Amino acid sequence: MKKRIMVFVFGLASYALFNATYLYFIGFLGNQVVPKSIDSGEPVPFGRALVINGVLLALFALQHSIMARGEFKRWWTRFVPEPIERSTYVLFSSLATILLFWQWQPMTGTVWLIENTAGSSLMTTLFWAGWALIVLGSFLVSHFDLFGLRQVYLHLQGRQYADIAFKTPSLYRIVRHPIMLGKIIVFWSAVHMTTGHLFFALFMTAYTLIGVRLEENDLVRIHGSAYEEYRLKVPMLLPIPKNKVANL
Repeated sequence: MKKRIMVFVFGLASYALFNATYLYFIGFLGNQVVPKSIDSGEPVPFGRALVINGVLLALFALQHSIMARGEFKRWWTRFVPEPIERSTYVLFSSLATILLFWQWQPMTGTVWLIENTAGSSLMTTLFWAGWALIVLGSFLVSHFDLFGLRQVYLHLQGRQYADIAFKTPSLYRIVRHPIMLGKIIVFWSAVHMTTGHLFFALFMTAYTLIGVRLEENDLVRIHGSAYEEYRLKVPMLLPIPKNKVANL
């Protein structure tokens, strides 16, 4: 029982770190409240900043993508107890994000600056709507499963874990990946778009689109024909009928 409690505490701690990181991410991209944001700090030469930021983003993307794949999970659980596999992923994801915050180099050239009130308000609204969409999308499927709490809770109770049944609640009947759509909205919703923010948005958008394709391969493997049929009916990211725009 002591080991089960330790596993549960580990899951709680990983989830708490994720939440702190998520809140900091809002301030980091929005240049609000936090001590180190995407545009704050002393600029270094452009080439150096580009290389450092590129490496940080690549590390972020590789960690998130590799650790999320089924092949890695099967190998990883030879060393890490299965109930904390997801919590370990959450922990390493948070650490990779914190490293990005810490070492990010500002690139302060202005790409656009929205000065009129209506445009600024619209962009700010989109920014917060994107974050809300991410959170809502996670709770509509299984927030606590996505972040490892369900796994450690079931282990604490001595119950066997099983994958969540495939379902398509509300937003998921409009687009297949509302969480990813929320992320893309957040990346681009900047009143003041700097060179560094643009580089971040471009890289993360490309990574998100690649990640969606990889995730869908996993979902087909897990849910089979049910997900294949769903993919034929519902667009991936843009809420446009499939008969108008194919698979967007």
